[in-house]
Amino acid sequence: MRFKILAHYFEKIENNSSRLKITEILADLFKKVKSEELKNTCYLIQGRVGPLFEKTEFGMAEKMVIKSITKALNIDAKLFNDHYKKIGDLGETLESFKKEIIILDSKDLEINEVYQTLYQIANFSGEGSQERKINYLANLIRELDFLSCRYLIRIPLGILRLGFSDMTVLDAFSWMIIGDKSLRKMIEKAYHVRPDLGEIGYLLKEKGLEGIKKITPKVGVPILMMRAERLSSGKEIIEKIGACAVEPKYDGFRLQIHYQKKNNLIRLFSRNLEDVTFMYPDIVQAVKKQITAEEIIFEGEAIGFNPQTGDFLPFQETVQRKRKYDIEEKAKEVPLKLFAYELLYLNGKSYLDVFFRERRNQLEKVIRRSKDFFEDGIIVSPEVIIEDQLGLDLYFEEQISKGLEGIIAKKLEGIYQPGARGWNWIKYKRSYSSMIEDTIDCLVMGYDFGKGKRSSFGIGAFLVGVYNEKEDKFTTVAKIGTGLSDEEWKEMKKRCDRFKTNKKPSQYIVDKAMNCDVWVLPAIVVEIRADEITRSPVHTSDRKMRPSKTGQAEEIDVPGLALRFPRIERFRDDKNFNEVTTLKELKQIYQAQGK
Repeated sequence: MRFKILAHYFEKIENNSSRLKITEILADLFKKVKSEELKNTCYLIQGRVGPLFEKTEFGMAEKMVIKSITKALNIDAKLFNDHYKKIGDLGETLESFKKEIIILDSKDLEINEVYQTLYQIANFSGEGSQERKINYLANLIRELDFLSCRYLIRIPLGILRLGFSDMTVLDAFSWMIIGDKSLRKMIEKAYHVRPDLGEIGYLLKEKGLEGIKKITPKVGVPILMMRAERLSSGKEIIEKIGACAVEPKYDGFRLQIHYQKKNNLIRLFSRNLEDVTFMYPDIVQAVKKQITAEEIIFEGEAIGFNPQTGDFLPFQETVQRKRKYDIEEKAKEVPLKLFAYELLYLNGKSYLDVFFRERRNQLEKVIRRSKDFFEDGIIVSPEVIIEDQLGLDLYFEEQISKGLEGIIAKKLEGIYQPGARGWNWIKYKRSYSSMIEDTIDCLVMGYDFGKGKRSSFGIGAFLVGVYNEKEDKFTTVAKIGTGLSDEEWKEMKKRCDRFKTNKKPSQYIVDKAMNCDVWVLPAIVVEIRADEITRSPVHTSDRKMRPSKTGQAEEIDVPGLALRFPRIERFRDDKNFNEVTTLKELKQIYQAQGK
């Protein structure tokens, strides 16, 4: 398929906000491309040249892309920038210039040809790499038509986002095969083990459903991490799952460790699939020293600790280890202990469908331990088997007294469900026993310009929302204008401006009363603390509408859910935008308040 045809599909998607319509458009596209084209197309529609867990970043700032444009079209940079300021969108500005300029060496490139050039651009490194990136992108701009150029240059800038998530793509795969979304659950199960849309699409196109049924864990490819349900008392937990294995709930970095002894392969992945191996050299060394398996995938929580006292550090100090520079120095200052608690794969065998007791037993066997706690970088998380609510509540209080978050109760015959939230794991945190102290992970959707003192920051309030899984939309819960320090306001503005867009993303459902001066693409996750959850007519989470009696417009039937007295706790860099609190979870917390 020609890239210009793909660009027309991009345009159709961009002009639609209906999830069903976008699904149908994608399915139609997937039917028409060949297997290898489908693989590359799946990456391109995400604005990437590989799956999320591969480090294939373009490393092209806006100035570099503009340099490519002016070089390709042989136009004055000031003239282009003046028009860009008026239009406000770099892709549309390039499109307007390309319409007016006839280039004799333009070509009708295939999708795979464009993909391969973009892949080269992303992988250029070393001396002279910036100039090569500029030149290769300039050549593509010269060769492609004006509509293709609109979308092409959004890819290296990371701003292609067309208003749908991976889940919509999985629906489209089902539609491609059978004409409805009935196969979504089966496809999603494979995706959770191998979160690579390109590979899943390729296998479906090439081998059908049989192709994805054979997917098993693979060392080096992260598995979407299982999530826990939440309850607020030992009584509720025992009633739900009975006797259970109970572990402390740590507040650190959740890591998934991949190790293959033969090839000396070690990869550490965060919960949002980011390869963070380079950040934690002490954990890497501990894996080499303590893991006796030939190949393994396991999970644990990395916590900072004081090597003098053996005390564990609060998250605010542990988080200092998440950095790109001065890593070795900070590793000595804030060493980590990894509490291992889950086995997913061992020596060629998947443990995803194996009961927890067996997973735990095998995990203990492959971690070598010394007699000295201070010597070990990896420690098997302590656990106790508890059969009654009193014992569970007492153990919970004991962990709280140690300064930990709470506990995790695990069903003894529970399996590991990648990417799913289920009753195999149950979180019991102090915040759940006192809803006033609860926290919500929210998406930053946009911001308003500042007034008074904050006018110098350029930001005075920011809008946040939660994820409606059913609709694949984000709905609002608060606009926050207080509770941040000057440095936090500056940091928020800096982060938002990396992802600002000139129009409201189609995935956002926002009441006009909550409109923002600047909209932000789905990217930034923040942890928000609030006094309680209330109903509000200006917020759209769980808001129900009804036709007005006059027939002019819809009226509010049930006001939406909103956070009362919200304030930011921290940025959740370990979470991607699809991992924010869901509307379903928000409603559960609201109902637990007795509202």
